[in-house]
Amino acid sequence: VQLVETGGGLVQAGGSLRLSCAASGSIESIDAMGWYRRAPGKERELVAVIYSDGTTYYEDSVKGRFIVSRDNAKNTVYLQMNRLKPDDTAVYYCASSWLWTILPEQMDYWGKGTLVTVSS
Repeated sequence: VQLVETGGGLVQAGGSLRLSCAASGSIESIDAMGWYRRAPGKERELVAVIYSDGTTYYEDSVKGRFIVSRDNAKNTVYLQMNRLKPDDTAVYYCASSWLWTILPEQMDYWGKGTLVTVSS
């Protein structure tokens, strides 16, 4: 499965962006589709995961601001990011796993990432 992220860019604090992750094949049977990010000088961290039954998991700092969704018919996962903060600046990566997991080491496939920059 190849994953391609799009939708990154420069936005002012308080603004919104929607990231998309398009898969080369069907995602219907993929248990976990996740979004991770790596900020400059920091470790990679989980942002959100959506499971095959629609259950979602969010990292605390994005709860109430970000929404993850999946469209199995389009083989695409989305990350709607609202009320963006400068601390959200990072490269955002899409990943998928055949396991019901949030752990990045258990993700099977990764995209190359898309840069989100939030200006103050």
